[in-house]
Amino acid sequence: MIRLFKHYISYNVVLLSLIDFMLLLLAGEAAWRLRVMQIGTGVGEVSDRAVEIGVFAGVIWLGMIAVGSYGPEALRSIRFATARLLVAVSLGVLAISLVNFVLPGSALWRSVLLYAMGIAILVLVANRILASRMLGAEAFRRTVLVLGAGERARRLERLSHRPESGFRIGAFVAMGETAPLIATAVQRESISDLGRFADRVGATEVVLALQERRNSLPLKDLLRVKTQGVHVNDFSSFLERELGRVDLDTLNPSWLIFSDGFSAGRRLSSIGKRTFDIVASLLLLIVGLPLIGIFAVLVKLETGGPAFFRQKRVGLYGQTFTLIKLRSMRFDAEANGAQWAEKGDPRVTRVGRVIRTVRIDELPQAWSVLKGEMSFVGPRPEVPAFVTELEKALPYYAERHVVKPGITGWAQINYPYGANTEDARHKLEYDLYYAKNYTPFLDLLILLQTARVILWPDGAR
Repeated sequence: MIRLFKHYISYNVVLLSLIDFMLLLLAGEAAWRLRVMQIGTGVGEVSDRAVEIGVFAGVIWLGMIAVGSYGPEALRSIRFATARLLVAVSLGVLAISLVNFVLPGSALWRSVLLYAMGIAILVLVANRILASRMLGAEAFRRTVLVLGAGERARRLERLSHRPESGFRIGAFVAMGETAPLIATAVQRESISDLGRFADRVGATEVVLALQERRNSLPLKDLLRVKTQGVHVNDFSSFLERELGRVDLDTLNPSWLIFSDGFSAGRRLSSIGKRTFDIVASLLLLIVGLPLIGIFAVLVKLETGGPAFFRQKRVGLYGQTFTLIKLRSMRFDAEANGAQWAEKGDPRVTRVGRVIRTVRIDELPQAWSVLKGEMSFVGPRPEVPAFVTELEKALPYYAERHVVKPGITGWAQINYPYGANTEDARHKLEYDLYYAKNYTPFLDLLILLQTARVILWPDGAR
């Protein structure tokens, strides 16, 4: 894993994305030369061509990130990957064409755009076919030595068998704290030098997966492997990195206190985030106002009730504010109090189902962003009654309120719509990861991938 601005990215994904970007540059160059050969003129200024090719590659590459071309499913399935690539390239070409229309003097080479699009699709699909054969190879997965042979170790074993896993387990070492659950585990007593043993199995990382660490932490062993250049990680940190979420089952206060994260020295990032929120919310309100008006009329005509839905939500540091959305349910949907939304919820109207699917009902929330009650990216704000209930049921739930709530978030792009306490628990793990590891880079990643959730709305209810 590579840690980029506090966020972990698999070596596989980094390698694949860099190759894709280079292929996009080559596709742009090939398209340019093909057009030149067709019209029979000179190649043109190198500097101009380089800028235009770079714009093409950059826009398509961002589109690929946005639609989930580097997600686990895209790495496992060629069909899935091809569908995402087609959408990404099409969206990128539309974006470049829109810039050409708005700024006709920008010279983003309309004449070769079609060639570049076709060549890009061919080379990217070919790269995916090649990558599908190589990324699953053991050579692309780092080797981990696990200290422990109990339930935690067995969980790591299951995790390593996932197709998108970036690691393999070289060996399990039974440390004698409990009866081993891993039949192949090596007894610690049979290993004379743990450092040499780690080197022998080719481990680049040691994960401490003991069930009980009190008075049983193998300090000499950990010091030995650490001084030999092998990375040492505890179980919770390893899961956080591999899963992109904080694991509540193994979380304890001391890990939250001493681990990296929840940095207070991010004032500059907060200023940048607020500036982006103001500019983006103003633009969204201006551009989306006609759309909001049209669907407000449709909602009114269908049900006769108010077009907008107002509800108290819990925001930063537990303070409440009024959230405004286009109403997608019957106006008496919460006559008996707030309720979880269910799959196929009968309270949702016909127009409501449409605006929920494409997230148009969320557009009025830009007003809350402009006022500073929300941000574009952050944990979803919940109803006070739900918060009270969830704070009793889920540990560390209040910690998600240390950042502003958002229209979209890390939990929204990684987990379907929550409809019960168990769903809220899983989403809390992603929310804590965001609050702990917030950077502008993570915000950008979430905003880009929100397009995937809108285009493939499997979590909308």
